[in-house]
This record gives sequence, structure tokens and C-alpha cells, in this order.
Amino acid sequence: MAGRINDDDVKAVRDAVPIDAVVSEYLQLRNAGGGNLKGLCPFHDEKSPSFQISPSKGLYYCFGCQEGGDTVDFVMKIDHLSFSETIERLASQAGITLRYEQGSATPGRQQGERTRLVEAHRAAAQFYVEQLDSPEAEIGRKFLAERGFDQAAAQHFGVGYSPAGWDHLVRFLRGRGFTDQELILSGLAQESRRNPIDRFRGRLMWPIRDITGEVVGFGARKLRDDDNGPKYLNTPETPLYKKSHVLYGIDLAKKDIAKTSRAVVVEGYTDVMACHLAGVTTAIATCGTSFGGDHIKILRRLLMDNSGAEVVFTFDGDAAGQKAALRAFEDDQKFAAETYIAITPGGMDPCDLRLAQGDDAVKALVESRTQLFEFAIRQIIARHNLDTAVGRAAALDEAAPVVAGIKNSSIQHESAVHLAGLLGILDTQFVVQRVSQLARWARDRGRGGDQRPDQRGRAQHRPGGPGGPGAPQGSGAQAPAGPRGPALNLRSPAHRVERELLKLALQRPELVSPAFDAYGEDEFTAPPYAAVRRAVEDAGGAERADADYLRRVREVAPDDTVRAMVTELAVEPLHTRREADEAYAGEQLVRVRQAAVNHRIREVQGTLQRLGQHADPAHLAAVQNELWVLQQYAVSLQTQGAAAL
Repeated sequence: MAGRINDDDVKAVRDAVPIDAVVSEYLQLRNAGGGNLKGLCPFHDEKSPSFQISPSKGLYYCFGCQEGGDTVDFVMKIDHLSFSETIERLASQAGITLRYEQGSATPGRQQGERTRLVEAHRAAAQFYVEQLDSPEAEIGRKFLAERGFDQAAAQHFGVGYSPAGWDHLVRFLRGRGFTDQELILSGLAQESRRNPIDRFRGRLMWPIRDITGEVVGFGARKLRDDDNGPKYLNTPETPLYKKSHVLYGIDLAKKDIAKTSRAVVVEGYTDVMACHLAGVTTAIATCGTSFGGDHIKILRRLLMDNSGAEVVFTFDGDAAGQKAALRAFEDDQKFAAETYIAITPGGMDPCDLRLAQGDDAVKALVESRTQLFEFAIRQIIARHNLDTAVGRAAALDEAAPVVAGIKNSSIQHESAVHLAGLLGILDTQFVVQRVSQLARWARDRGRGGDQRPDQRGRAQHRPGGPGGPGAPQGSGAQAPAGPRGPALNLRSPAHRVERELLKLALQRPELVSPAFDAYGEDEFTAPPYAAVRRAVEDAGGAERADADYLRRVREVAPDDTVRAMVTELAVEPLHTRREADEAYAGEQLVRVRQAAVNHRIREVQGTLQRLGQHADPAHLAAVQNELWVLQQYAVSLQTQGAAAL
């Protein structure tokens, strides 16, 4: 069993790795004001960014899907890691050596499974790179040179060579302490009759990295005629490698994709290399599979769904390339970006084009892009006989929905007019109206079937009660179970001031302490807020806030529901246009106290009314005295403000 990581080391890792540095490896971030950053949530599909991080607090929260936490929580969720694996990865990035308790095994054997597999791939990648200099790898170096790639290019992309023997890599990794079980699980080796053997033998090797730059698999190119395997052989599906979740070159291209708002999708490893070396540094490729929904999610997070962003697909002009382009068009509406196609001349891929005509030709290919919908329309029309009325009608029936799906309304109108001309239909207005009608129907269907949670946050509960038809699905922070009744609207004016005071207590505790610590749970009328108030108290109170204050509050929260609410309130911007100061904090303290006092006054007045004139005199006097004290306190709060607290 894995040893437990020393608590001080865990804390050191948390403190050493800024959350914005980690999150920016996965998505583009922009200024959200108040020191916060925002981006498209990586945990659910959304059209506008509701995912925010607070670098100063080390927390993130999505107001759309309610996912939240700290740096460790983020990495655990996005990469599906255990707690120990996450700490090990972050420690490696920060250069921190971890200590393990219950020390019966060596640290290498105590590490999590995924971390071990990553380390095995890292070692294998270095092994393959070193082998590329061997005499046996001359055939691989020749292959690269014939395609215009020198030694520097090979080093930049980490290209290597796998020796032709049965178990060169297996013996190398065994010497590094990896077990046969780990080698098979990683996909680097495969079972044989006696001992594991290398999966890749006698091939040119491309390391496939995830968006953070970790090697998670390999692509291997056949070099010899006596190799009976496929032309390209990729790592099989493993705990690390899912071909539908990786894009070759994304680690090198991600910054320029975010900066230029353009991604260029090519078909192979050498095409990515050629594009990057030619100056098209936003090129990426799929790994043995067609471009699909999970790849789109990766690009959307980098492009931020900027309406001016572009995704350019490059395909051969042959039938297979055209088919691939049409498949890509089916996913067009999943992008807010405009999608284009660049057809390579003469059936050449970008690698061949660079070799034949140079770097400028590759750049020109991308710049000569055509709107993908226009390409799709032309391909549809080409399948019909436009010399007959029946053929023109059939082409219109098939092409009109494509034009109706164009996101930009002005381009949609122009394309409808253009479609009429392509079809030879003289009544242009008929085609325009047909397209407009289809677009309207599509919008109506979308409005009827897309009931999204409120983008502003989980707390905007719909009528129907917790868990009812109106409650956002998957919410991790609904109010604690209680008597059924009208659903809470935690952003209503009645609760807004309580929310604001709790945000101050979590974000700026120095402004509200020590007064806040004297407030009781009953002064927070919404049960979720009362639970957060209790968590603050259990963590030692706002007056004891230090660098670990928020972490303590989250740790003492009784369940994930309250913990999520703490995270949300710690990240959500304060509801003030001016800088929060003691005066603003005092206003919130007074308003919460005033509401509590007024509520108690109403309760006591009700008690007096029920007692009537025939009540026990001593009891009646005590109740009347309490009412008088409360009323005097209410006046003081109104006239003196925070000084009366």
C-alpha cells in the first residue's frame, strides 16, 4: 500500500503552485475584475465564461455547473487523478521532494499508478530520442531528412527511434525500477509467451503529449518493408492515453492558438512538424482517429469561443479528404469560432507542400482557406443533376439546412442568395425565405429543448423546491434538507445582504472581525448561509484568519454541499463598485443585524398578542421588557450604524 505523503509537504505543494498557472495550462483566462480571472469552464459546455479563479485565494468556482475547489481539486478532476497522484505531479512541477510516512516501501513504489505511468513514458521518450543517434536508426534519420526535417527539428518535437529487437525498452525500464505489470498497463510493452516484449520495434517514434506537456503515448511509423504491421501504430487505450482526448502538438501550439485565436487542424505528425517549422505554429492533429467532440472541447477552451476565432481544417482534395471535411462540418455548430477548410493542391499534404514549394506555400495554404459551409454546399450540389427541376429541388432540400445553420445572420443571408445562383433558381427570394424559415425552426427547437441552469450561479433555485423540476441538475450545494416549502432564492434581496457579509468574512475577514464572530447562526436566515457561518466558527473565526484560513473553513465544512458554497462565496466578486473598506463592511454587518433584530421584534410582538391581558404578570413584564430593549437597539442601529454593534 502506498505510503502517506507528509502533511507539511502537502502544504508546501499547495503553496508553491499558483492556481492560475495550473488552470492556464488547460484554458485561456481573461481578466474578470476584482483580481479574478475567467474562462470557459472545462467541466461543462458553455457559450460564455462562468468559470472564475481567484489567484489570491487559490480557489476556482464555476457559476454555471457549480464545480469548485483549490488547485489540487482542479487537477484531480480534470485529469482524473487520486489525491496522492495530484500532489506528486504538482510536487514534480514545483521541484519539491516529497517525504512518505509509514515508510515500508521505497518512494518510487509508493507513488500513484498514473504518476508511475507518466514517469515510464517520460523515460521511454528519452530512451527513444537517444536511440535515434544509433547506427540502426539510419533508416529513420533518412526518412526525416527526405521530408525536410533536420536534427534540430527532430529534437524540437522529441522524435525518436525504437530498436528492432524484442525487449530493448523493457530491459531499460526494468533497470529504472518499473515492473512488468506497469509496462503492460502503460501500453509500452505487450504480453508474450514468456516475458513482456516491446510494443514498438524498429519504428520512428513521435511522443504524444497532453496539453500540460506530459508524454501519455506514442505514434510509431513503419520504416521497413518486412514490418507487417500498419503504417502507423499508436499506443492502445490506457489509463493515460485516450485517443479521442489528445491532439498531437497541442502542448506546443496552445499559447499561439490562444494568442492568435486560430487553430489549424492537419492530418498527421509530419504535417504538424511541417506547419510549425513553416511558421504556422497553431497546427495540431488527431492521433489515429477522426476529429470529434472531445477535441472540440479542448480547442474551445483555448479559443474562448471568440466569435472572431478560426478553426482551419486542411484536407487532401481526394474523396477521402472531402469526406473528412464534411464530417468536420457536422461539428461546425459546436464552435462559436468560424470554421474553414484549406484544400491542399494536387493532393499534397502540408509536409509534401513544404518540401516541394517551401515554407511560404504552407502559410499561403492556410491563408487561402474557404468557409467550411461553402465547401459543404458545393459538395452537396455536385451530387445532383441541376439540369432538371427535380435535381434542383433535391439539391435545395439538402443544401438549405446547411445554409440555415450558419451562425452569422448576414453571412447566412448572402449565402442563401449565393445558393440560389449556384442552383440556377431565378426566384432568389424563395430560397432566402426557405433558409430563414429553417433557421427560425432550428432556433425555436433550441429554445424549447435547452433548459440550462442560471449562468450566474447555482444559488438561483427555480420554483419547485430543492431537487424539484426547477433545481439545476448536479448541484452540489443545495440547501440542507429541511421542511418542504417554497424554494430558496439565495440571491433575492432578502438574502443578498447575508450573502455579501459571508463573502466579506471569507474574502476580507479583517474588515468584519471581531464583530462578525459575535453573530449567531440564527442571524443567517438561509440554511446554506447558516451552515457556512458555522464552518467559519469551527475554523476558529474570522478574527483568526491567516494564510490557511480559507483552507481551514473548507476542511471543516460538514459535507461537499457546504464546502461548495464556501468556495463559491470565496470566489464571487463583492457586490460593490467601490473598493471594499471598513465602511462598506460595517454597512453589511448592520443590515444583517437589523434584519435579525426586526425579525425578533416581530416574534416578541406576536408573543405579546397571544399572551393577552390575563397573562402571568411576571412573564408579561419580561416579554415587554425584551421588546423595549430590542426596539431601543433597533433605533441605535439605525442612528449609529456600526458603532452600535
